[in-house]
Amino acid sequence: MIPSVRKPSPFTIRRFLAAQVDRPFSYPEVGCTQQEPSSRYSVDRNRVLLGRGRETFSAACAALRRWAMFRLGWVELHHQNPSIAAGGVVAILVRANALWWLNAARIVYVSELPEGGREFAFAYGTLHEHAEQGEERFAVSRDADDNVWYEILAASRPGHWFGWAGYPLVRRLQRRFAGDSLQAMVRAVEKDSGQRAAGRGQ
Repeated sequence: MIPSVRKPSPFTIRRFLAAQVDRPFSYPEVGCTQQEPSSRYSVDRNRVLLGRGRETFSAACAALRRWAMFRLGWVELHHQNPSIAAGGVVAILVRANALWWLNAARIVYVSELPEGGREFAFAYGTLHEHAEQGEERFAVSRDADDNVWYEILAASRPGHWFGWAGYPLVRRLQRRFAGDSLQAMVRAVEKDSGQRAAGRGQ
């Protein structure tokens, strides 16, 4: 969607989502974030330590499942179905420089948690109604030292003329999103951990 000075209405967003259901991905390397992405893309890796232990890991997985990493104020995530499942379509609404951008993506894969698993991850890929082309992976993991991490792996390149024209701005927004998303997950896990501690104290 071309940037607009007006925020899309809920009706416009619902119609936009419905129109994306059967649209193809806008890039050929679907699933590229399951390995090292091609050099054709700008690749960004960002991660943050969320804490330690099984409870922190459970809280992080729950936060990821409810899209807590998108609660940033200047970014909104819209979906037809809140559950994270392969094939689900989402719309990412971004506000920057007094403009609103509505972008479409589809969930490519989900790494489900087996019993006792130590990682939960999923990725979405861009559709043609997206300023960029590429894929973004969101993951929480628990390492051998019991540390819990949240990580974003993004492989992207401009997908439209306005993406190329505004590429420096797009890269700034990508860096801003990564930093804000890491902090959003920290807040979500801290809040959940605090509520659990309060519950045990009652």
